[in-house]
Amino acid sequence: MRSLIGGIRARAAGTVAGVMAAALLGGGLLGPPGAAAAPSAASPPEDPTSLVHPFVGTENFGNTFPGASAPFGMVQVSPDTGGQGGYDYDQNAIHGFSQTHLSGVGCGVAGELPIMPTTGAVSDVDDVDPEHYRSTFSHDDEEATPGYYRVGLKSYGIDAELTATRRTGWQRYTFPATGAANVLFNTGKANQKVFGSEIRVVGDRTVEGRVEAGNFCAGKDRHTVYFTATFDRPFASYGTWRGTTPTPGSREAAGEGGNGAWATFDATQDRDVVVKVGLSYTGPEGARKNLAAETGDSYDFDATRAALHDTWRKKLDAIRVGGGTEERQRAFYTALYHAQLHPNVAGDVDGRYTGFDGATHTASGYTPYQNFSLWDTYRPQNQFLELVEPGVARDVALSVVAIGRDGGWLPRWALANSETNIMTGDPVTPFLVEAWSKGLLAGHEDEAYALLKKNATSTPPADSPYNGRSGVDYYRELGYVPSGLKLGTDCADKGGDNDCVHPASATLEYSAADAALALMARGLGHRADARMFAERGQTYRTLWDASIGQFRPRTADGAWVTPYDPVEAGRQFHEGGAYQYQWLVPQDPAGLVGLMGGRSAAEKRLDDFFAYGKLLTDPAGTARKDWISAPYDYYGKPTYNPNNEPDLHAPYMYLWAGAPAKAATVVRAAMTLFTTGPDGMTGNDDLGTMSAWYVFSSLGLYPTMSGGDFLALSSPQFSSAVVRIGHYGTRQGGTLTVTAPGTSDAKRYVRSVSLNGRNVVRTWLDWDQVAHGGKLAHRLSTEPSSWGTGRGAEPPSVGATRKG
Repeated sequence: MRSLIGGIRARAAGTVAGVMAAALLGGGLLGPPGAAAAPSAASPPEDPTSLVHPFVGTENFGNTFPGASAPFGMVQVSPDTGGQGGYDYDQNAIHGFSQTHLSGVGCGVAGELPIMPTTGAVSDVDDVDPEHYRSTFSHDDEEATPGYYRVGLKSYGIDAELTATRRTGWQRYTFPATGAANVLFNTGKANQKVFGSEIRVVGDRTVEGRVEAGNFCAGKDRHTVYFTATFDRPFASYGTWRGTTPTPGSREAAGEGGNGAWATFDATQDRDVVVKVGLSYTGPEGARKNLAAETGDSYDFDATRAALHDTWRKKLDAIRVGGGTEERQRAFYTALYHAQLHPNVAGDVDGRYTGFDGATHTASGYTPYQNFSLWDTYRPQNQFLELVEPGVARDVALSVVAIGRDGGWLPRWALANSETNIMTGDPVTPFLVEAWSKGLLAGHEDEAYALLKKNATSTPPADSPYNGRSGVDYYRELGYVPSGLKLGTDCADKGGDNDCVHPASATLEYSAADAALALMARGLGHRADARMFAERGQTYRTLWDASIGQFRPRTADGAWVTPYDPVEAGRQFHEGGAYQYQWLVPQDPAGLVGLMGGRSAAEKRLDDFFAYGKLLTDPAGTARKDWISAPYDYYGKPTYNPNNEPDLHAPYMYLWAGAPAKAATVVRAAMTLFTTGPDGMTGNDDLGTMSAWYVFSSLGLYPTMSGGDFLALSSPQFSSAVVRIGHYGTRQGGTLTVTAPGTSDAKRYVRSVSLNGRNVVRTWLDWDQVAHGGKLAHRLSTEPSSWGTGRGAEPPSVGATRKG
């Protein structure tokens, strides 16, 4: 029966091996994940995993995955149907369960080593062709909770289950009692380009190999992942294939093109087969060590699943919300789950990792991480990790510094141990400055600063794979990156994206990064550098065309680009037009408001940008019709695009315009885009970025400026939230309780705010004011109030011109 197969079964329960598997994940054994009834809407959940919907974002280009992963784990074992994320909810066939996935990326990536159970003889081309051996399935016969996935494979009558530890992926198959039961390992197929692979059958229960893959989003990146897979019992026979030719009895296959291997079991008596796969990026020995350290001799799938469930329950218990509808609570905990999937552990259990120089290094004092979509995650997933997982945030920051140390340059979009050069600007600077501002670079400040300064003032050498700030020489000379530059002549072309192709947005991004770096320079005593970077933090003004009231590209001779349509902007802004990028001055919102003609003029501009009048009568419809054209239509409208990062902070710009009540209206409307259906994600989740936006905004807090050390205030979505702030030395740790009695979509306007009983008249808080917890209390109303409207109530403009 499905109810028995889908639940935790009793096989090997209570054994020493089962207890060990649970202990390896840091938790005890629990009952079946999701077994308890959903909590009432007014109360915090007893088990927050029961409210998570892993299928959210698997449709309409959210590009999430529904499979099993430990928080920030190296392994994400999940079904593959096709699509950019590996799993497309609208597909009806699975070709395997691969070991690596990224949540919410905009191009095909990962999906390495899909493993597929089949039945019958493996004897001809169709038996090793994923287009032929793939199986149909039904969503009615599929389930997923944090750390567990199950599906019935219709074509074979097989039940497949998935779970994981930090560096291993587990699969259990229940075959029909019809004899030959196969497990296929396809090293030649992934959700990106496979350059080469090898696979070998070792003894009578192990398969090992490697996959070399890359070319993410047409970049030139390459990386190699190694694996070892062991079964809970010997297989009866085996074979390998190269291309389309299976060879029974063969133990090895290698080279370009499709390679794979299979193991066959007799399922007439024992219908279950468990396989556990250890991964490593250093070599096969690393994979073996990871598998042994995290699983020992255990093949207890149920204990491993229960342990991972307990781990996720503890991670999701970091924030306990009460009130609101059950639908909103489910959307919240799903976002909280997605925000803790990435970045991912890169190092082996002994601290060894493969650096960006291709050599093996050993980390000292931190755990190496990888997969950094920095253009996305520096706003605001980075700050989310600092809030609830500062230890992880520190390891991540030191891992980014190690990339600069090992590879000679800091990354922009790092996939495994290679640079993709995807996206533009200089996101690594605000990312690391933010970490520095929270003390997470302690002991490494000077090294990090030297790397950041080099990155901000020069370009990588010709033989380096990094693009870096490819337009920085022009920026330094002119105060902006000019329009009309040619790749290969004016700027080096190293694949991926390039700042010289998107000069207008690159200028704004450089300026924001420089302003952040000025804070770090000043804090470290580099006063001359601080003055220089602070001045460069004002270069956003060089592209402001007062005659049209917009940012506008300029040519090298200083002329405005003509003709000019700010909606499209000649695509000289990356993934947006001038309307979306007009707010990208997080370092100096007050200065931007001044350019726009003052607070009233800026408020009117924001009203137009958000179609504010329509929001008041139809918030959900306006969000779907006036804001969004299509998932990847970044250039279509002069309105807010909540699907993408450049204007994520724009709702909070109302605070600088003196109209904080309107921020609450816009944020609430954007929240309607997050639902519990498979299409319930706004745009790509971008490794947890959109989810982190939802979590912060639900708390009525938002970090608008990296390194600024303040949080903008708005109204919370839930009547109560208890936030377990992660401990990091003496700098932070405690419990923050946020209350907003009676909050609702109608009762959303702040009348007053108090922190620990003292009135908060400004629309922001210093990070340090909440770093050790406290009680943040809101009084809300159905009508706008005067709270936060006075001059001086707005958050700081930390990048405004000042003396060093």
